[in-house]
Amino acid sequence: MVGCSAFIFVFHFFALPAVSLTTDGLALLALKSAISSDPTGALDAWLDSDRDPCGWFGVTCRRGRITAITLSNRSLEGYLPSELSLLSALQTLSLSCNSLSGPIPAAITSLRSLTALDLSHNNLSGPVPAEIGALDSLSHLDLSSNLLNGSLPPAFAVLPRLSGVLNLSSNSFSGPIPPEYGTIPVAVSLDLRWNNLSGEIPQVGSLVNQGPTAFAGNPGLCGFPLKNPCPGGPNKQDPESPQANPDFNSSSPVPRPTEAEKRRRPAVTVPILAGLVLAAVVSIMVLRWQFRRWRAAGEGKASKKGKGGSAAAAAKERREGQSGEIYVAVDEGFELELEELLRASAYVVGKSQSGIVYKVVIGRGSAVAVRRLSEAEEGEGEGDEWRRRRAFESEVATIGRARHPNVVALRAYYYAPDEKLLIYEYIPNGTLHAVLHGGPLNPTALPLPWATRLAMVQGVARGLAYLHECGPRKCVHGNIGSSKILLDDELRPYISGFGIVRLISGPLGSKKPVAAAGRGAYRAPEARAAGATVTQKGDVYAFGVVVMEVVTGRPAAGGGGEGELEGWVRRAFREERPLSEVVDPALLHEVHAKKQVLAVFHVALGCTDADPELRPRMRTVAESLDRVGSAR
Repeated sequence: MVGCSAFIFVFHFFALPAVSLTTDGLALLALKSAISSDPTGALDAWLDSDRDPCGWFGVTCRRGRITAITLSNRSLEGYLPSELSLLSALQTLSLSCNSLSGPIPAAITSLRSLTALDLSHNNLSGPVPAEIGALDSLSHLDLSSNLLNGSLPPAFAVLPRLSGVLNLSSNSFSGPIPPEYGTIPVAVSLDLRWNNLSGEIPQVGSLVNQGPTAFAGNPGLCGFPLKNPCPGGPNKQDPESPQANPDFNSSSPVPRPTEAEKRRRPAVTVPILAGLVLAAVVSIMVLRWQFRRWRAAGEGKASKKGKGGSAAAAAKERREGQSGEIYVAVDEGFELELEELLRASAYVVGKSQSGIVYKVVIGRGSAVAVRRLSEAEEGEGEGDEWRRRRAFESEVATIGRARHPNVVALRAYYYAPDEKLLIYEYIPNGTLHAVLHGGPLNPTALPLPWATRLAMVQGVARGLAYLHECGPRKCVHGNIGSSKILLDDELRPYISGFGIVRLISGPLGSKKPVAAAGRGAYRAPEARAAGATVTQKGDVYAFGVVVMEVVTGRPAAGGGGEGELEGWVRRAFREERPLSEVVDPALLHEVHAKKQVLAVFHVALGCTDADPELRPRMRTVAESLDRVGSAR
């Protein structure tokens, strides 16, 4: 009904001057008429005399329908008109960093194809339409830094495709956090900072895996993982919830710390993992005392043995003291002390089922990445702690031996019975998935040239081939995907997450096979059965899907079921569709690369063969891709 009335309004308002303009174009003219100030002239080219709005600034189309509106940071003033509901094919609406005011129209909930909605950094006010929870395709929702109020809509927690960001920070939301928010996948970046929320943080689902950064700036909130104990006793945290390392502090670049926070601690640090309780104070003091004693013992032993002394030797001395805690520098040039690491500023940069990843800033801007592992299944009892620790050290030693230009290097690790940290070199430019499909730091995908894409898949192939052959046993990654490939400032790829599947999939030191991990779209057909284990052939299949992502610009899974992208590409070649319908439209102008694109497609198709025995080894794949790059 809303869409019908909106159409009647637009038709009558624009009927005479824009008879030939499409319905999508009329909706955009309604948006233009709702803008009272456009100082940059972003909408000047939106003319009612045009037949097709697809050439307008900030507009992206596919097959004649508008699929994206991107008008961020244009100083636009005005409001959001209900006529936006006419854009039935719209997938991305990004109007962040403007001065839009008024409420979010309920009509926006008619955009059932919407996958990303970014209205952050505006002056929007009033409650959020709960009907947004009915947008089944929405994966990225950012309403931060507005004047929105009311309670948090529980419907946000049940968005079926939510996988990127749910950012409601810096508003005026009040009341408790709905328990339904515990159903939000742990991989989603949840941010509820700087509101007026109150009550105890529900100790359910994924909420117990959030760091305190997600809840900072809400003086009325209490309970784990915050410092504030709830009334009626000390912090009433769930005894089964994961215990954070109380010394691991972080700094969050937020603009408005409270006076109470300033009195409690230096302004440059905010606790990131902790949950300090009164009973933990004594434990912390003991931990620090033991650490100093261990460090002194390690240094004494090193001075006696000269070059024979090392962090590993100190760790052994630590074990002899039966403390159950070790900190080892895998990289000989890594001199960061544990206490310095735990006191450094840290920021959450990623979350997944394997744990939380932090960027830890040390010294003058240098940084490392710290992965805090999720707890694996329990072993056979406390008496098995020594066996689990030795198994952990063995697995981490394998990870630490991986040294390749396209593999993220492990620098050090920390082990305690209730805390396990892996410290890596920090790769600054996000993931391949974010570059291809957009992400929190870059909502729109980058227009990557073919040469860059080819260099990316070549680098990943070399790195994965190295991992498959880097040790006496057959090493397997087990969780390859575009989100596991990091990029530096020159877009050089680095494989991350190697060895993590073995560390978290079961009791360390057990004889159980390692279960297959990763999302269905990257899983080989044989790995989708219950009880399937990770194999190198499964890695080859997942790599083939990543290659298809890079060449087509499409995500591996978009809701059509397991293996969606692989099946789509295979059908396209079987039906002999034109190459222009398969490759990323951003590559169509690079006609000279047609032969190379076809060659890379054939490599990907070989990698994703349904029969694992017919898939090539990664060394062969890497050599084939290198020949593609050298062909003229």
